[in-house]
Amino acid sequence: MAKDIDFPPVWLAGFAVIGGLIGRVVPVATPVNDPLGAVLVGVGIVLMLVAAGQMIIARTTLIPRRDPDAFVHGGVFRFSRNPIYLADALVLAGLYLAWDALIALPLVAVFMAVINRRFILGEEARLTERFGEEYAEYAGRTRRWL
Repeated sequence: MAKDIDFPPVWLAGFAVIGGLIGRVVPVATPVNDPLGAVLVGVGIVLMLVAAGQMIIARTTLIPRRDPDAFVHGGVFRFSRNPIYLADALVLAGLYLAWDALIALPLVAVFMAVINRRFILGEEARLTERFGEEYAEYAGRTRRWL
């Protein structure tokens, strides 16, 4: 059962719930929380859609732990090896701000560490196995997050 729900959006939702609760218990409101939070959520959603679109066009999987059919390294993937996970982190940070959960902001780094450990490392291993030196060169010049 746990493997069936071990997907990045589930982790994102879980971290969002935790931050939302923190924002209700210990709210820290500032005049910039709502507008900055909205910008981060918006940028995250756009980045997520663009990256997913690139993967769909390349006819490769969006599902973690599946073998890739293509190596996507152009577009937003020129700036980040993991733009969808970066988008998740931006959305999470934006939600925390909008929900006055400034105290929860360090959890964004924890979320990123969890995603790195549970998903990214395995994905990088599959990409290395499938695309070898081409992926190694890309990984050498493109940061994992930003």
